[in-house]
Amino acid sequence: MSTKTPKESEVTMTEIVLPNDTNTLHNLRGGKILHWMDIASAIAAGKHSNAVVVTASVDNVSFENPIKLGDVVTITAKVTRTFNTSLETYIEVWAENLPTQTRYHCNKAYYTFVALDSNGKPKKVTGISPETDEEKKHFDGAQRRRELRLVLAGRMKASEAKELKELFQ
Repeated sequence: MSTKTPKESEVTMTEIVLPNDTNTLHNLRGGKILHWMDIASAIAAGKHSNAVVVTASVDNVSFENPIKLGDVVTITAKVTRTFNTSLETYIEVWAENLPTQTRYHCNKAYYTFVALDSNGKPKKVTGISPETDEEKKHFDGAQRRRELRLVLAGRMKASEAKELKELFQ
C-alpha cells in the first residue's frame, strides 16, 4: 500500500471569535473550540484517507490560554499515524489579537478517526511516512497513545500493551 507524508493532508483553518462564540467572560467557549478542532482534523483525516471519517476519540486536549472575543483563531491539523482503518491527527491552535498583533498558543490535542467506505463500514487507510524529527516523534508516540486509548476503553488488556509496558521497564 502506498504512503503519504503528513504535509499532504495538513489543514489550516481560520476563524474569528464572534460574540455568539463566547461565554460571559468574553472568552471563546471550550465546546466551540473543540468543535472547530474536530472539523479541521476531520478534513485532514478525510483528505488523507480519501473517505468520510468519523471521530472515534479525542484525547490529550490542553487548554493553555483563553481565546478572547475578536481574536483570530488558526487551527492546524495533520495526520500523525495511520493504523488499519483509523487515523490519528494532531491539532494545534493559535490565536491572534489583530490590533496588538499578539499571537499566542492556545490548545493542542490528538483526535482519532475511522475511515468509512460507501456502505458506512471501516475501510483500510493509506500509511504515513513521517519525514521531520517532529513528525517522527508524533508517529512513534501514536502507538503508545493508541494502546492507552484501547486499555482505558476496555478493548485491550494492559498486559497486551507492549509499547506502554516498555515505558515502565
